[in-house]
Amino acid sequence: MGFSRKRIGRDGKPRYTAYYLDIRGQERSAGTFPNKKDANDAWKKAEGTVSGGKPGDPSRGKQTFEAYALDKWLPHHQPEPGVRSNYAGHIRNHLLPFFGPMKMRDIMPEHVREWVTVMKGKGASAQTIQYCKGSVLNALFTTALTDGVVTIHPSHGVKTPPAPGKPRRIITPAQFDCLYQALPDPDAQLLAETAIESGMRWGELTETRTGDVDFETCILTVSRAVVELTQDDHPDGGRFLVKDYPKDKEYRRFKLSGQITAKIQAHVTAKSLGSDDLIFTYRPPAQRRTRRHDTDTVPVPGMTEPNEKGRQYRHGTLTAYNAARCRCEHCRGAYADYRASRRSGGRDSPRTPRARDTDGHIPADWFRHQVWAPACKAAGLSKVRFHDLRHAHASWLLAGGADLQVVKDRLGHASIATTEKYLHSLPTADETALDALTKIRSPVTAGSA
Repeated sequence: MGFSRKRIGRDGKPRYTAYYLDIRGQERSAGTFPNKKDANDAWKKAEGTVSGGKPGDPSRGKQTFEAYALDKWLPHHQPEPGVRSNYAGHIRNHLLPFFGPMKMRDIMPEHVREWVTVMKGKGASAQTIQYCKGSVLNALFTTALTDGVVTIHPSHGVKTPPAPGKPRRIITPAQFDCLYQALPDPDAQLLAETAIESGMRWGELTETRTGDVDFETCILTVSRAVVELTQDDHPDGGRFLVKDYPKDKEYRRFKLSGQITAKIQAHVTAKSLGSDDLIFTYRPPAQRRTRRHDTDTVPVPGMTEPNEKGRQYRHGTLTAYNAARCRCEHCRGAYADYRASRRSGGRDSPRTPRARDTDGHIPADWFRHQVWAPACKAAGLSKVRFHDLRHAHASWLLAGGADLQVVKDRLGHASIATTEKYLHSLPTADETALDALTKIRSPVTAGSA
């Protein structure tokens, strides 16, 4: 129970300090006041706040969804690194606009169903609704029910729109060869070939170090993974966090082919890498050089098309480039010559290419936009992700007759049902069925001809 303690201030007048016991039984001050009545009111109010935080107190449910989600649940929830920022984004963007001001005790299943309808009306995808409800709301209200904040689980049993899984696109060996040739340098080619030969995830592949590969036995050990985070989510304010376990939380060891092991060993030797060095690292972009196409032997086509003011300009001049916004080879060449003359005279300098701040790990978005996407475009492939190389690895192994359990262990799947999804996933998988159908129909077709 709280109490007030009298003391004499510097001015010689009595003062009263209010004390109360916190939830751990420690004596705390609720403030100092000029009279005993105010001090007593202060410690009683403080005791009421403490008792309101104890399980079983109905007042715990008076806190708003926003206060519980952002102040109580999210800071102490223990998701995988990288998931916390994803949760926070979905809470702020999709849940707080609807549930934010509501008291936790007032949220019922009917409100969750209403939220689903509102999300559908806003055009949210079925995957987004399913993730918000199935991953975020369910986890939040499960914790709230355990904490005694709510008496029922309002999101339990609420249905969401069906989110059918999209069929996996498996690239063929011929398509991979075209993509491999389109990659800009040997390091990118080795990264892609190691991915297709090992089936590792991006975070596992880019965290692979020289000591993880036994070059004598060709055995690769996957024991870590790197996650790219925002600086707010990183414990040290960095960008890359190395986990001491892969996604499946179990180490795995499997054998690589002799040819890819030899390529990796040659790469390690050429780079003079130590046992703790990353095999694949980010390299800052070199200074770009303006390419000047030779247009001296090509006749200038004459005047440009009239602009919005009806004026025409001669091709191959700065005026045509700026006023007529012409981007033909001649006008671009004139602009390139102009910029080159300014640089040579010391009046201008080329923009320094933007380098990413990393600890050596390859930023996923940089690789996707600067390396992978241009190579896919050059190879004539659209909507092919780097992660699809992992799918291709599994499909190629199963199509070649590899044992299902062996493929499961190589990929680190928690369930063999996940691995079974890669059976008959190559574009040529249905040819056997079509051959069987043709064989059965052939006599009938011949008789009806």
